[in-house]
Amino acid sequence: MVPAIKNTYLKLLFSIFLLPALFSCDQKKEEVSAVHQNSNEITFISVSNIGGDQGDYKIIKVTQDSIHAEKGIAARGTHQEWHSAISVPIWKQLISSIKTKDLDEIQSSPSQQSVDGIDETFQIRTPKKSHIYVNSYADTLHYQQLKQFKEQLNMILPTEYQ
Repeated sequence: MVPAIKNTYLKLLFSIFLLPALFSCDQKKEEVSAVHQNSNEITFISVSNIGGDQGDYKIIKVTQDSIHAEKGIAARGTHQEWHSAISVPIWKQLISSIKTKDLDEIQSSPSQQSVDGIDETFQIRTPKKSHIYVNSYADTLHYQQLKQFKEQLNMILPTEYQ
């Protein structure tokens, strides 16, 4: 009978500590969703150029408060990285050309990697959806906003990552 009592007390004690943890998780989810009230607000953008006969890559990831860039050549085993914080006005300037209502309209084109070409890939995230475009420069109607983003980005990046 003693082991059964100990087990019951342990279960009760465990439950007492587990319940507050579960409730605190729910509160954090509510806080996160409150921060992103606008479901069309851009929260993340990445642009990458990957491919070529030696496995060249350049990947740039931008969030509301930072930029992370990396580049290298897989065949040579080279790799470089750069990080920087950005301010809210810089973030707003970077995304100012992107019209979230048009994101579903942007068209991708076939990959060029199969012929040792380089693919340009954009990923744009909002709290509601993630958009991925491969070689969308062929979509002359909608690509202009992504091109303007790249131009703004190049004004911030060190020369070797442009």
